[in-house]
Amino acid sequence: MALLEVNDIHTYYGNIHALKGLSFEVDAGEIIALIGSNGAGKTTTLRTISGLMAPREGSVSYDGEEISRTRADLLVSKGISMVPEGRGVFAKLTVEENLDMGAYVRQDSDVKEDLKSAFSLFPRLEERKKQFAGTLSGGEQQMLAIARALMSKPRLLLLDEPSMGLAPVLVDGVFDTVQRIANDGVTILLVEQNAHMALQIADRGYVLQSGEVAISDTAANLQQNETVQKTYLGID
Repeated sequence: MALLEVNDIHTYYGNIHALKGLSFEVDAGEIIALIGSNGAGKTTTLRTISGLMAPREGSVSYDGEEISRTRADLLVSKGISMVPEGRGVFAKLTVEENLDMGAYVRQDSDVKEDLKSAFSLFPRLEERKKQFAGTLSGGEQQMLAIARALMSKPRLLLLDEPSMGLAPVLVDGVFDTVQRIANDGVTILLVEQNAHMALQIADRGYVLQSGEVAISDTAANLQQNETVQKTYLGID
């Protein structure tokens, strides 16, 4: 059984039909890439899975449980965490306070150890732990957004455009970090405009077009797919 199953979901913004019968699945331990042009429905998909939006039709199942009407905060406690597009750090809180907020649903005694792990993954954050998040660089804020999501100890991590707005020199580091997180056993659903980088680290991928899956295959095969090459990888 897949860890995440999205089955024929239809999601709307008012009268705008954003997702039109979208279906796909994510197995435990995978990195799955969702790629597509602007307006294809990638962010809406993550918002629907994470509980920020509810589909009008269809179902979302996580670990065998139907969750399409479950509140977002309850989904965090069930093991789903999201790093939103634009990072969404709490600008007037310190780095350390942001990380504490990531662990707000937890009742266990391992929070301090996980804070150490976050600083081990992102040493720069430890150097700036007393600094207000709003004063960090874009790359540092992205590190903080990812680390904050990991503080909830997710089984499924939803990443929305983690490389957006970053200098090219920082992009490789972001994807290396995503790979390390996956190697630690976290399942990842990755939305990314940089299709080339996303498919390099993904196991499988889905190409979204107008709210539907247009192509699905292994990441390796998608990199060789002529349509994907011309439309998303810039290869003629």
